Amino acid sequence: MPSGTGDPEASTPSDEEPLNNVREIHQKALDDLVNVNSLFTLAVFVGLSMARQGERSLENRTECDADVGNARRLVVNEVVSFACFLLSSLVAKALKIHVTICQEEDFKDTRNQIVRFSMLMLSVWASVFGCIFLTVSMVDVIQIKVGKLSCRSVHAWRAAGALIAIVLLALSIYVPFMMTAIFTSVKKVQRKVGKQ
Repeated sequence: MPSGTGDPEASTPSDEEPLNNVREIHQKALDDLVNVNSLFTLAVFVGLSMARQGERSLENRTECDADVGNARRLVVNEVVSFACFLLSSLVAKALKIHVTICQEEDFKDTRNQIVRFSMLMLSVWASVFGCIFLTVSMVDVIQIKVGKLSCRSVHAWRAAGALIAIVLLALSIYVPFMMTAIFTSVKKVQRKVGKQ
């Protein structure tokens, strides 16, 4: 009858489970980042289509019509937002490939852990800054279509206020959860390395 004792150096399912969980966390987080960035990129092109000079606002008052500065600022913020989302998506895609093909020993290497952590942080924060620039550009879209905030358009203020409040709420949920996922994955790898 087998004694139940085995080679202490042999890898067991319980030893491999934390590392597999880390890979899954990384891959799910990266997939979510790319999906979110894709949705926001569509909003960027919608915003760019609104940057037309001489368009009358819905307030139907001359002083509420947006000027060239609003359209110029809209284009600049949309382009910066698109660049942030593109950076975030490309880094996330590259990191997902790395996580998928990386061998166990390379995955646990300290230098690779630092690189992965840095790339994850870069991807997340590039997406966050993309959201911020996109929100600012959407405020300009509101001013172009509804009316300038400076002319005290009630509808423009309501739309801008709701937009900013909802985006801030979304980021206050998104950022802590993403940071928790990243730090949890790093700690699991460190615990795995410390046991060996």
